[in-house]
Amino acid sequence: MTKAILAASERSLAKQYMPRIVECLQLLSDEEIWWRPNAASNSVGNMVLHLSGNIRQWIVSGLGGSPDTRERDREFSEQGPVPRKELVALFRKTVRETCGVFRRLTDESLARKYEIQGYHVTGLETVYHVAEHFAYHAGQIIFITKQMRGKDLGFTPRYTMETGLTHYINIVRQTARLPPVKG
Repeated sequence: MTKAILAASERSLAKQYMPRIVECLQLLSDEEIWWRPNAASNSVGNMVLHLSGNIRQWIVSGLGGSPDTRERDREFSEQGPVPRKELVALFRKTVRETCGVFRRLTDESLARKYEIQGYHVTGLETVYHVAEHFAYHAGQIIFITKQMRGKDLGFTPRYTMETGLTHYINIVRQTARLPPVKG
């Protein structure tokens, strides 16, 4: 079960949300990456720095044992422009390091208690926190990008009755370890 949870978390971060966030960064200008609707809100750039800091602190440092060098306040005070290329490189590197830690975790490390950012959590709670936190901010970044571009970004399929049924059948077939049907 441990390997399944960690593999699902890795897929969520590295295969689902990170590519979507990177695509959003590619669709936005440098000015738009650092735009804030008001002083109480964060820019897309701030959220990318924040996600990088959060997963580094909670997974790479908290579970993986690397030194915790996070400066959380700087993630939010930065007003850019940190060059897009640099922002994307930092983000990808941090997700890659996080996935490396996921691959080394064991049942024991998920059951163990840790103190991270002043919270007393198990390894499993830490992985769960990071996955849901990552998805939360990915949604914000996608929402801002859709507003700025004024269009659907195509991240989720549009189902017709036929494609929806094929999708459902393939989920059932995958669970039964059968090959998918073509739709």
